[in-house]
Amino acid sequence: MAFNSKLVLAGFTAGSLLVYILCVKLEGPLSWSIEPLRHFHGFSQEPNSSSRDSEEPLDRKNSSERWSRPSPASTLHPQLPSATALQGNTSAHTPAPTSETQTAAEPQAPARSTSRSAAVGGTRGSTRGPTLKPQRSTEPPFIGDAYMSEDVPAQTNCTDGVRSRVAQTEFGGRFLRHIPVLQWANHVSRDQYLRLTQYPGAHGWEGVDYNTLVEALSVLNSSANRQMLDDWSSRSNGSECTRCAVVGNGGILKESGKGQEIDSHHYVFRTNGAVIKGFEQDVGSRTTHYTFSTNTLMNSMGSYAGLGFTGPPLSQETRYVFLPEHDRDYLLVKAAATHTAVERGRERAKDPTKYFGEDVTAEKLKMYHPDFTRYLRNRFLRSGTLKTKYKSIYRPTTGAVMLLAALHSCDQVSAYGFMTPDYKNYSDHYYDRNYHPVGFYVNHDMRMEMTLWQQLHQAGLMRLYMHK
Repeated sequence: MAFNSKLVLAGFTAGSLLVYILCVKLEGPLSWSIEPLRHFHGFSQEPNSSSRDSEEPLDRKNSSERWSRPSPASTLHPQLPSATALQGNTSAHTPAPTSETQTAAEPQAPARSTSRSAAVGGTRGSTRGPTLKPQRSTEPPFIGDAYMSEDVPAQTNCTDGVRSRVAQTEFGGRFLRHIPVLQWANHVSRDQYLRLTQYPGAHGWEGVDYNTLVEALSVLNSSANRQMLDDWSSRSNGSECTRCAVVGNGGILKESGKGQEIDSHHYVFRTNGAVIKGFEQDVGSRTTHYTFSTNTLMNSMGSYAGLGFTGPPLSQETRYVFLPEHDRDYLLVKAAATHTAVERGRERAKDPTKYFGEDVTAEKLKMYHPDFTRYLRNRFLRSGTLKTKYKSIYRPTTGAVMLLAALHSCDQVSAYGFMTPDYKNYSDHYYDRNYHPVGFYVNHDMRMEMTLWQQLHQAGLMRLYMHK
């Protein structure tokens, strides 16, 4: 009897030990190894630098949430992991890049159906859709460093452009030549929808109803919607290189006298609360591309109306480039293209011609691809915020997306009004009546952006306006 009791006790002890070992194994933490950003060694060599890009905070309910930020010399700004850091456990959700034209694995199509899907279809023509390729990564799922790739012929034969120089710089390994900057009708399909609904905000289609997405992108169905510089053939005037001025709203532009220089470029990009009237001598008067999200547009119109911003610039040459963060952006782009009132949501019943003018057409509307915005976050502005509870709301500022999009679209880029180390010398905006210090919000990492602009300038990939 005593022997049987000992056997039972021994069996119970062994079973308990086995369960404990399994629990310890299963509860191991998810590892995410990130290399710190190499700080720009020539940073202090430019004591006189430029101003900053203007950006709105989060939706007003969150705009009071501030974050105590470190100094520009801190090591908070991580960089894209090295090739060895990307090797690790197999992940079905976030494949690591294996080539410059990285494509993402396609999951199975969602079960629900729609009558509009056949009309839009998948990626066709010269667009190469994602391919299924097993890969390995130790990154968390929300990173998604895998992207659609397209074969799009170059618009110019420029031998002194960004694309010809980038390979010889430190950015050569990060720069993807064939990632789509803009999304259009051929990019929406069931498999793409399932892939991109993994990512929230500007980085994917999470929270956007499939029918809403299909109906919105179906109106962006021309070559003008997929090309940033869609009228280059009529604008080139014999030039072999496209020259673009990208204008932020930083206070350094006040009394700069750079207006004529800015307007002399082939293309002029602006964003958010871009007040022009009364400041033409400093910031120019032309706008060929206006970048915004519906949220930042509405915030700008509310915040800067008294300073002269009543809406986006209106001209025959102006194109309107949406940075989609919510279904609001897809609803507004459809309404603008069809000259109908916004169907639902926060802008319900609003007339889009109030913002974009009576003569706006679908060909004048563009929309950034969520793969492109996520790629910019992952490879150029991979902030330490991604390791905090705020990771889901972090993204590059609207001005940063605009500037990096120009570097992926133009041959030669000049940047004006973007944040640099002496930003405290200037007011937040060039149109401020009184001095307002720059505000830092948790959804952006503007100090990291400031470092990036210095690096790109020193690498010769863009020319950054410096206050002399």
